[in-house]
Amino acid sequence: MRKNLPILSQCYSLDAETRLMSVTTPGSFITYANKDFIQVSGYHAEELMGEPHNIIRHPDMPPSAFADMWNTLKKGNIWTGIVKNRRKNGEFYWVKSSTTPLKKGDRLTGYMSVRIAATHEEIAQA
Repeated sequence: MRKNLPILSQCYSLDAETRLMSVTTPGSFITYANKDFIQVSGYHAEELMGEPHNIIRHPDMPPSAFADMWNTLKKGNIWTGIVKNRRKNGEFYWVKSSTTPLKKGDRLTGYMSVRIAATHEEIAQA
């Protein structure tokens, strides 16, 4: 599993209007990131394009969460879950993430993920 560093204990708060969106290839390389995603991630757009989506993975996230996500997506289903992500500077942020497979006909073309701020209750349950 990718080990992104540094790690800080500072939480970056998202407001209720923030909508992070990204699109990846079937291999999970970023092809699009909206303005909110770029801002919250702390990376410049040029640093994100073509990079593996796990560039924002926080090491506190258990591998089982991503195994569940990939099992769900490979069946062609939408996956939703609470995720702790890492900003470039090491801060973290919590999101409710919904990821869906993108298809053209029967061919998988990638994945789209939309994220909003997770609630305090969702974070506590996670």
